[in-house]
Amino acid sequence: MRLRVEFTTEPFDLEEAPAHAVAAREVIQRAELDAVDVGPFGNTAEGEAREVLDAVAALLRGSLEAGATRVSLQVNVIGEGAQ
Repeated sequence: MRLRVEFTTEPFDLEEAPAHAVAAREVIQRAELDAVDVGPFGNTAEGEAREVLDAVAALLRGSLEAGATRVSLQVNVIGEGAQ
Protein backbone atom coordinates (compact mmCIF):
# COMPACT_ATOMS: atom_id res chain seq x y z
CA MET A 1 0.00 0.00 0.00
CA ARG A 2 1.21 3.50 -0.84
CA LEU A 3 0.40 6.54 1.28
CA ARG A 4 0.62 10.30 0.92
CA VAL A 5 1.12 12.44 4.03
CA GLU A 6 0.46 16.17 4.16
CA PHE A 7 1.42 18.11 7.28
CA THR A 8 1.99 21.49 8.88
CA THR A 9 3.36 22.49 12.25
CA GLU A 10 2.46 25.51 14.36
CA PRO A 11 2.98 28.17 15.54
CA PHE A 12 3.76 29.81 12.22
CA ASP A 13 6.53 32.36 11.74
CA LEU A 14 6.51 34.15 8.41
CA GLU A 15 10.01 35.60 8.94
CA GLU A 16 11.92 32.33 9.34
CA ALA A 17 11.20 28.65 9.75
CA PRO A 18 10.75 27.78 13.43
CA ALA A 19 12.78 24.95 14.95
CA HIS A 20 9.76 22.62 15.02
CA ALA A 21 9.14 23.10 11.28
CA VAL A 22 12.80 22.48 10.50
CA ALA A 23 12.79 19.33 12.65
CA ALA A 24 9.71 17.93 10.90
CA ARG A 25 11.06 18.70 7.43
CA GLU A 26 14.44 17.12 8.22
CA VAL A 27 12.69 13.91 9.31
CA ILE A 28 10.72 13.76 6.07
CA GLN A 29 13.73 14.57 3.91
CA ARG A 30 15.84 11.84 5.59
CA ALA A 31 13.12 9.20 5.31
CA GLU A 32 13.05 6.85 2.34
CA LEU A 33 10.03 8.52 0.76
CA ASP A 34 9.13 9.59 -2.78
CA ALA A 35 7.83 12.90 -4.07
CA VAL A 36 8.88 14.94 -1.03
CA ASP A 37 7.76 18.56 -1.30
CA VAL A 38 8.46 20.98 1.54
CA GLY A 39 7.16 24.54 1.60
CA PRO A 40 6.32 27.40 3.94
CA PHE A 41 2.62 26.51 4.28
CA GLY A 42 2.60 22.74 3.96
CA ASN A 43 4.61 19.66 3.21
CA THR A 44 3.84 16.44 1.38
CA ALA A 45 5.54 13.12 0.81
CA GLU A 46 4.60 9.75 -0.63
CA GLY A 47 5.91 6.26 -0.11
CA GLU A 48 5.25 2.75 1.02
CA ALA A 49 2.97 2.54 4.05
CA ARG A 50 5.60 1.37 6.52
CA GLU A 51 8.04 4.14 5.62
CA VAL A 52 5.35 6.84 5.70
CA LEU A 53 4.00 5.68 9.06
CA ASP A 54 7.50 5.47 10.55
CA ALA A 55 8.25 8.98 9.24
CA VAL A 56 4.98 10.34 10.69
CA ALA A 57 5.83 8.96 14.13
CA ALA A 58 9.32 10.47 13.95
CA LEU A 59 8.10 13.87 12.73
CA LEU A 60 5.53 14.03 15.54
CA ARG A 61 8.17 13.27 18.15
CA GLY A 62 10.73 15.62 16.63
CA SER A 63 8.47 18.59 16.00
CA LEU A 64 6.78 18.41 19.41
CA GLU A 65 10.15 18.13 21.15
CA ALA A 66 11.31 21.18 19.15
CA GLY A 67 8.40 23.34 20.32
CA ALA A 68 5.43 22.69 18.06
CA THR A 69 2.12 23.44 19.76
CA ARG A 70 0.08 21.85 16.99
CA VAL A 71 0.77 19.37 14.18
CA SER A 72 -1.89 18.95 11.53
CA LEU A 73 -1.61 16.00 9.22
CA GLN A 74 -3.57 14.03 6.72
CA VAL A 75 -2.72 10.58 5.42
CA ASN A 76 -4.29 9.23 2.23
CA VAL A 77 -4.06 5.88 0.48
CA ILE A 78 -2.89 6.44 -3.10
CA GLY A 79 -2.51 4.27 -6.16
CA GLU A 80 -4.07 0.85 -6.50
CA GLY A 81 -6.92 0.22 -4.12
CA ALA A 82 -7.48 3.90 -3.34
CA GLN A 83 -11.10 4.98 -3.29
